[in-house]
This record gives sequence, structure tokens and C-alpha cells, in this order.
Amino acid sequence: MSLKHWWRGFPACPPTPSASDVSAWRVVYGAVNAVEEPTVWRDDHVAIVASDRNQSSVTISPSQRFVLIGDVWLPDRALLMREFDIALVVENQEATLLERDRWLVAQLWEREGITTWSKLPGAFALVVWDRERQQLYLGRDRAGVRTLYYTTDGATRWIAPTLSAIAPYVSAAIDLVALRDYLCCAFVPGERTLWQQVREVRPGSSVQLPDETIQPYWHLQEQITHPDQPLEWHGDRLRSLLEQVVQEHLPPGEPVGVFLSGGLDSSCITALAAKLHDAPLHTYSIHFGADRPNELEFSNLVAQHCQTQHHILEITFKDMWEHLPETMAALDDPIGDPLTVPNLLLGRLAADSVQTVLNGEGGDPCFGGPKNQPMLINALYGGIASQNALQAYLHSFQKCAADLPQLLKPEIWVAVQSEASVFTPVLHSSDRYLNRLMALNITFKGADQILTKVNNLTRAAGIDGRSPLFDPRVIELSMTIPPDYKLSGVQEKAVLKQAVADLLPAAIVHRSKSGMMVPVQLGFREHWNRQARSLLLSRNAAIAPYLNQTLIRNWLEYNGDIWGRYGVKLWLLVSLEYWLQARQSAHQP
Repeated sequence: MSLKHWWRGFPACPPTPSASDVSAWRVVYGAVNAVEEPTVWRDDHVAIVASDRNQSSVTISPSQRFVLIGDVWLPDRALLMREFDIALVVENQEATLLERDRWLVAQLWEREGITTWSKLPGAFALVVWDRERQQLYLGRDRAGVRTLYYTTDGATRWIAPTLSAIAPYVSAAIDLVALRDYLCCAFVPGERTLWQQVREVRPGSSVQLPDETIQPYWHLQEQITHPDQPLEWHGDRLRSLLEQVVQEHLPPGEPVGVFLSGGLDSSCITALAAKLHDAPLHTYSIHFGADRPNELEFSNLVAQHCQTQHHILEITFKDMWEHLPETMAALDDPIGDPLTVPNLLLGRLAADSVQTVLNGEGGDPCFGGPKNQPMLINALYGGIASQNALQAYLHSFQKCAADLPQLLKPEIWVAVQSEASVFTPVLHSSDRYLNRLMALNITFKGADQILTKVNNLTRAAGIDGRSPLFDPRVIELSMTIPPDYKLSGVQEKAVLKQAVADLLPAAIVHRSKSGMMVPVQLGFREHWNRQARSLLLSRNAAIAPYLNQTLIRNWLEYNGDIWGRYGVKLWLLVSLEYWLQARQSAHQP
């Protein structure tokens, strides 16, 4: 192991790129005559605006019938070409990998039409315009690695990969149900966004305009196979797939990084990358000061075992507060996870040495992490009846679900309390209980918090973040494994441990997950209280029309904080306030 950096604090950096810098394109549909911005392609009903101002961002199919724009990454292009007998013939030999992948999709679309979505591997957020039928198709990959948003009102519709790219064209009216859900989960789940007029294309789904038909092309569900096979058999099967997927996510011949916490998930990705990659491997870890609990003992052990170039970043309380506004400005929807700022700062550190960073996100949702244990225990002992399963699930996030009647202003609470939850259909499905919880965590927390955070914040740092454990093939395989091999009693992620046991020290494989604890409780007590009061209790605060500031004042004074949860709730609120401030100024009056 080469201990290359031990930094205290964070040095001055260029500002996070603005939305206009990082959103490469947007599509206008409908009444496009009023569009005054320079376009790279247009006809009577569709206009495409792209930041590079040239047509390389647009792909037109060989017959000229279909026009494609968007982001696509195909992990095994050769397999796709063989399977569908497609030849990759491009006029521009200097075409980027993205342009080549989009050209493959264009050829496949000519042959398969809308069923193309179900045949695409990898990650994508694409818009296809059928010039003959005058239909617009929006599609997103199965896992939700890429994002795609569209407006729902008016004669002119806007579509873009980021919310901020279309913010100037819609009002800043808040979706109150989305606000309720954010306060419960620390992210906005489902197709809603915090804006009334904007929706998100769901993972594994297509949206067709002008009639706004939503067509799921993939559905995550339990499909247990080979239940009589032992753990070792399932572990071998998982290992074979993990090696294939990680290999595909590694940039050939280039140095690559891994965000390494020292937990099983990031450690197994590090070990697989070390085994499969023939270029330098960098790992990056964080801590919050020598006097704060950390996992450096374990991340250092893995880095040494895998012979990586290891970088360690200390993040101070000052760093956390000062970088929060720019972090929230880089996110599409608000995310109240305290790890957002560390993710951005660690990404900037990684950008000094690599262009691609892998992570271990997805291990808990796919293979039964410990956060599912309280729900399983309650179900086992009859604590969760059918009628209160939703409340139990919301309370498991340990955010503001129990506080909503007091936290939301009375008129807001009346407006949202009876609105249906996006979680209910999955909670009440016929799948085994653990797999229901995993499906919720993959479909919503994965797509709407984890992967969106990775996508937004690594892009803001100028690098490409990749999550092999959230690959759709890994997700699908996880739902075929018997639940007892994922989480059984206190034994968590047994099948993943079995799959990588020979690659890692026993101390890593057999340790209990502790998680990266960001010291926000101490932060608000001793470091940020004055700033938080000024931010959250102001009459001009963006949250003031919706939330009870008297209750927030009690939280800032730590009145009745028996379980030590006020710091997490306050971080949720300051994140929301900064996000609203950054976004509302960009909207139409």
C-alpha cells in the first residue's frame, strides 16, 4: 500500500459546475416555435438544445426515421452486435464511445422499435423521436443509473437528464406529497420530484408523448431458483457474475479508483478490481478527525492487502457546513444524507488521479444488509400488521415520519396525510418479506437516493462514478437467491461473503457492518447551531411556508432528544433549505 495523501480539511477548489455546464442537452416537444435558444436539430414538433452546439450530440438512424439523443453506456457491445446481427459502421472514425453506443441503439431501434428498451444492457437515459409516427419515447435503464426528467404541463414540454436544466421553464410550485416523502426518507421516492410540474422517468420504464403513456419494460420481483442448492453453490454463481460485471466497469488501460470505507461491499469491489485490472488502482477513504470514530483500521487493511495507492481525507466540521450549499446545488432532488458533502469532496480528491471511480453501493439493498433487521424482527414477532406495515417501514428510516403532524403546518398536513405512498404496492406484494424490503430499497432508495447521488456528485467533481453492485444483472441474480442466504438472524449478506471470502482478509469478511457515522449530532450542538438558527428560523427561509419553525427551534435546543436523533433531522432540514434556495432562483416567476 502506498499512503499517498493524508489531508486535513479540504483545499480551495474551483466551484462545482453549474447545471448548464453538466447538463449536456434538453429536448423541447410540442410548440417549439417559441424556442429562441440555438438548437442542434429541430423539426415542426421537436427541438434539441445541446451545450456543445454541434450535431455530434444527436444520432439519426440509417433510415433517417429516428432521432436519438441522450446518454448510454453498453457494457458488452460485441455481444449485443452478435445477438442482433448489427454492424457498427460510423462515418466519423473519431466518434466517442457514447456516440458509437447511441448509433448501435439507433440501429437496434429500427429493427425492434419500443421493445429495444428491454434488450439494452448497461446504463442509459435516452429520448427517441419517431419522425414518421410523430411520437416521442423516453427511456431509462433498469437500475436507474442515469436520470431523465420531463415537464407535465403546457403546450411546450421539456425533457432533460437533470432537473436544473428544465427549471427555468417551469414554476417553482412545490409538490407537497414529494415534500412529505422527503421528510420521511431523506430523498424523494418514485416519479414525483419536488416540483409540481416535473416528473421523473422511473427505472425500467418508458414514457411516450404526447399521450404520456407509461410503459414498464422491466419489473423487479422475486424469482427464487435452485432453493435446494447450498450457500457455496450460490456464492460461486455470484462470484462469476461479479467478476464479469466489475471487469466491464473498469476503464481499459487507465488508472481507476474505488471509494473504500472498509466495509464488505467496497472492500469486495476493491479486491475484484485489484485482481482484474492491469493499471494503477487508487483507493479513497475519509474520516472526521482523530478523536471521532472511524473505519480507517479496516480500509487501511484492505488497501494494504490489495496493494492499492491509498488516499485518506479528513473532513472537518467546517468543511461539512461550508460545502453543503454547493453540494445541494449539484443534486437534482434534495438528498438529506449527511454523506453527500463527503461524497463530493472525496470525488474532488479522486479527480486528481483518476477519471473513473467504482464504489460498493448496492451491497445492502441487493444482499440483505443489517438495516432490514428491525423490520424483520418486528414481522417475526407480530409487531407489523398489514395496516401499519407502511408506517413501520417509514419509521425504519429514522428521519421525520413520526414528526409530520407537528413538523408540517396544519394546512399542509391536511393536504398530504391521506395521499397514497409509492411504497404500499411493494410492501403488500406476495414476495417473501425480506425480498419485499430489498425490492423497496433497490427500486426507490437505490434509484432515487444512492445512484442519483453517485451520478450527480461524481459528475460535479468531474469524474465518472460507477456502481457494479447495482448492475441490473446483479440485482436480478440477487432476487433468485433464497432469503436465508442473504440475511438470516444476525448473519448478513452471507452469499456475498461466500462469493469473495478468498479475496479478502477474514477480519473484513466476518466483521459486522457499522456504517460511516457522520457526526452531525455533535456538529449541531457545538459547531453549526448559530448558522442553522439563522438559516432555518428566518421568516424568509424557503421552508417557512411549509414547516413549523417552533418545533425546529426545539430541535436546535435539543429539548427532549432522548434517542440522539435531532442532529440527523436538522441535517435533513438544512439540506432542504439550501437546495430550495439554489433551485427556486432558477425557476420562472
